[in-house]
Amino acid sequence: MNKRAILVLQDGTLFEGYSFGAEIDTYGEVVFNTSMTGYQEILTDPSYAGQIVLPTYPLIGNYGINALDIESRRIQVRGFAVREECFEPNHYLSGSTLHQYLLQNEIPGIYGIDTRAVTRKLRNYGVMMGYLTNTKTPSESLEILRRLPDYGSTDFVKGVTTDKIYQWGLPCQSCSFKTQCDHRAQNYPFLCGIQSQAQTTPDYKIVAFDCGLKYNILRQLTRRGCSVTVVPCTASAPEILDLNPDGILLSPGPGDPSLLEYAIDTVRGLAGKKPMMGICLGNQLIARAFGGQTFKLKFGHRGGNHPVKDLNSNRTYITAQNHGYAVDENHLPQELEITHINLNDGTVEGLRHKYLPIFSIQYHSEDSPGPWDSRYLFDKFVDMVKEGKNG
Repeated sequence: MNKRAILVLQDGTLFEGYSFGAEIDTYGEVVFNTSMTGYQEILTDPSYAGQIVLPTYPLIGNYGINALDIESRRIQVRGFAVREECFEPNHYLSGSTLHQYLLQNEIPGIYGIDTRAVTRKLRNYGVMMGYLTNTKTPSESLEILRRLPDYGSTDFVKGVTTDKIYQWGLPCQSCSFKTQCDHRAQNYPFLCGIQSQAQTTPDYKIVAFDCGLKYNILRQLTRRGCSVTVVPCTASAPEILDLNPDGILLSPGPGDPSLLEYAIDTVRGLAGKKPMMGICLGNQLIARAFGGQTFKLKFGHRGGNHPVKDLNSNRTYITAQNHGYAVDENHLPQELEITHINLNDGTVEGLRHKYLPIFSIQYHSEDSPGPWDSRYLFDKFVDMVKEGKNG
């Protein structure tokens, strides 16, 4: 755990530290997250595919790793960069250390670097590609990095989506995604929708269009009386409608939405057929499906403390966010109305279709990690589904 490691940014900036996790080289877009807790949820968030994530909170790993705080079927980040890694975590649910978790999943990490300096660098100059290694020199790393593809040129969604249709909440014996089941957490049914779904007959059928969804989205829907079928990002509109859903949820996900014309076509084909809610990337897909545009943010919004104003109620919510692209307010079609804005930089944080049962948000209403302020949006979606089904 004292082997030297370096993180080299594409402009040649060098940060030195020590290796932990898997002792392999990696590269990716270097981004920072301002959440104070929730590193396990961050690691397993598919929206971080292709990225090296750096928490701004200095001590990481202090409560260990458990079987409950998992948001997808594997670690999704390419690398993890922290100020201080806790070697002896203390929590009654902890089953392993952060180092062991990264090692088991073959993800490299670096600790002991000046994360404040990295954060200031990215805030001043914008996110950039980085190379993490414990075997190569800075000059070798930079030479390799300059030959690798840029983050914005890659479709990461196809790498994180499910490879088959599945029903959320099936017993773990009959599903391939062991981490979605609470067979290891029978005393904690509130953490998963499986138990509550088994006790009642679902009121509504929801299809989740998986561009990189987090399990807590599915938990939130099942707690509200929904059965949820998850489909791949390559599913067509007719294939989704053949499942006869009462509503459709467009999930978050990684990367540049302009590369996802196949998903945009699907959203375009679903519009007006069923009530629809979009989260994060889902918000961007809805905008582009109706002719809007998106753009890359300088350093993105990532963390659990971003203020968002609801323009209809004039209320401000503290939100969890993870996105590097945003909807361009200057190129929105007439039928889409802006409903939420980010109070830090004024960017679009929510949309509503003026005539169809469609709304979307740019932030993460399912939190995990983050505040619970915006969970009411799932109630709004279910109410819209109920109205559409009974109407």
